Amino acid sequence: MNEGRPTGPKAKWWSRPVPVHGAQERDQETAPPAAEPVEPPSTPAAPAPQEASASAQAATAPEQAPEAALAPQSAAEAAPAPEEAAAGVESASRVRPQPLHAPDPYATPPYGGPGPWAPAPPVQRPVATPPQGTFVPPGVASATNGAGVPLAPPHQQQQHQPQSHPQTSHWLQYDPWGAPQQPLVHPGDPAGGGRQKKGQRGTLLVGALLIALVAGGIGGGVGAYIERNGGITRVELPQAQPVDGKGRAPDSVAGIAASALPSVVTLHVSGAGEQGTGTGFVLDAKGHILTNDHVVEPAGTDGTINITFSGGQTAKAELVGKDSGYDLAVVRVLGVDGLKPLPLGNSENVQVGDPVVAIGAPFDLQNTVTSGIISAKERPITAGGEKGDGSDVSYVNALQTDAPINPGNSGGPLVDAQARVIGINSAIRAADNSAGLEGSQGGSIGLGFAIPINQGKRVAEELINTGKATHPVIGVTLDMKYAGDGARVGTKGADGPAVTPGGPGARAGIAPRDVITEVNGQKVHNGQELIVKIRAHRPGDRLELTVVRAGKERTVSVTLGSADGN
Repeated sequence: MNEGRPTGPKAKWWSRPVPVHGAQERDQETAPPAAEPVEPPSTPAAPAPQEASASAQAATAPEQAPEAALAPQSAAEAAPAPEEAAAGVESASRVRPQPLHAPDPYATPPYGGPGPWAPAPPVQRPVATPPQGTFVPPGVASATNGAGVPLAPPHQQQQHQPQSHPQTSHWLQYDPWGAPQQPLVHPGDPAGGGRQKKGQRGTLLVGALLIALVAGGIGGGVGAYIERNGGITRVELPQAQPVDGKGRAPDSVAGIAASALPSVVTLHVSGAGEQGTGTGFVLDAKGHILTNDHVVEPAGTDGTINITFSGGQTAKAELVGKDSGYDLAVVRVLGVDGLKPLPLGNSENVQVGDPVVAIGAPFDLQNTVTSGIISAKERPITAGGEKGDGSDVSYVNALQTDAPINPGNSGGPLVDAQARVIGINSAIRAADNSAGLEGSQGGSIGLGFAIPINQGKRVAEELINTGKATHPVIGVTLDMKYAGDGARVGTKGADGPAVTPGGPGARAGIAPRDVITEVNGQKVHNGQELIVKIRAHRPGDRLELTVVRAGKERTVSVTLGSADGN
C-alpha cells in the first residue's frame, strides 16, 4: 500500500499478534467489565453508514494528524442500537467481541483465515517526544484491540471501571498497532537524541582534529619558508645601544688599555738587508721614544726607522742612542706635535701577583693588549750573544710575567693597574728551554721578562743626555767557566790582570781566585748573576759582598765604579 511515505525515522515493523492460549483471559482481565452480557447477532451486522465512511476515511487519509486517529467515534459508533444491545447480551459470554471497524474482506488474522494479501498497517507518523518521554497511563495500552482501536465501553460504563495496577515496565504497555503517541523509552532515559548528541560530539571532535592538523601543516610550512628564505619581512635583531668606551673602570684591562694605547707606537726598521718590527712608548713631549736595542739593530748607521701611532699616523724617526748591555735604545720622532707621554712607575714597589698589562705589536699586529700578573722579581736573564764575542749579551735583573709576549712585543710597555710603566718587555723563554731575545721566532709559553723601569729610566736619561749609557763595575774579571757555587774571580783579564789596579775591587781587598757568594745578602750562584746584580744599581752605589778565600768567608764593602757602555 503506497498511501504515504513516512518523513521521519523508519519504524521497525513488528509481527502481527497471533492468537495465543490464554490471550482471551488476559483480554477479559484488562478490558473494562460490562454491565450485562450482550448476545451478539449470529451474523456480523453491516457497519452503519457513519462507520463505513469513517473506516474509508481512515484508509484513504492515513496522513491526518494523530489527534484525528484518536478522536472518539460518533455517537452511533459509541452506543449500539437498542436492538443490538438486547440481542448481544445473551451471547456476550460465549462469543468474542466484534471489532468496531468493517470486516476485513481478505479475512486476515486474527479476524479470519489467512488471505493471499495482508493489508499494510496504516502509516504511522512519528511525533516529537518530550525530553523525558511521555508517561502512558496503565489502562491505555489494554484499551485497544491490537490495531489501535479503543475497546472501552461508553463513557458511562468507564466511570465504574476499577483502576488497574500500573505496569512494571513501559515495554509491557507498548502496542505496535496502536496510536503513535506512546514513546518507546524507559523512565529516566534521555529523550530521543542521545545517540544524535553523541554523534554530534564525535563530529565536532573530528572537525577539531582536522582543523588542528591543517593549522599545524600551515604553520610548519610557514616556519620552513622563513627558515630557508630568511623570513617574509626584513629581520632586525635587538642590540644594545653604543656606549663610550671611557665608561670602563680605570683599573680594568679595558680602562688601562684605553689610557695607555695613545702613547704606544710600532716601529718598522730596515737597513743593510735586514728588517724588523718592534714596539716603543713615548717618554716626553719632545718625541723621545724608548725601545729595545735589538729592535733598532737592523737599521745600523744608515737604515730607516718608521713610527706608526695607535691612531694610524706615521712618521720618521732617528736614533738617539743605544746600549746592548742593557738592551735599550732611544729614538726621536720628527715633525709630530701633541704627543702624550706614558707615565712611569716604580719597579721597586712591584709585588709578585700584581696585575699587569702588556701592549705591543706581536707579528706586526699593532695595538695588541694582553694581561697577566707579576710572576717573579729579580730574575737574572742574559739575552743575545749572536755575535759570539759577548759584546751583544744583555744582562737583565728582570721582572717575570705570564702576560703573553711574542715577537713584535719587544720594547713595549708593561704597565700596572694605574697604567704606569713598570717594565720594558724584552725577552721570553722559548719552548726549547733556551733563553733569548724576544726577536727570536719562538712563541709565548707564559714566561716573559721585562727590564725594570727604574733601570730603564736611568739608561734612557743617559742616552738622551749623552748618547751613551754607563755601567756600574767593581773592576774585576770573572771566570765564566767556573762550575762551583758563586762567582769566581779569574787569574787574568783580557788586557791585563784580573783585578784592575786601583779599581773598586782592588780597594776593597778582592784578589784573584776569590769566590763571591752574596750581594747585599742575596745569594749568587754564577758569574752571570753577579753581573746582573751589579748592573741593577747605579755607579757610585755601595754594595756589601760576601767573599770566600781558602775556605774562609768574609764581607767586604765596594763602591761601584763606572764604565762606558759598548
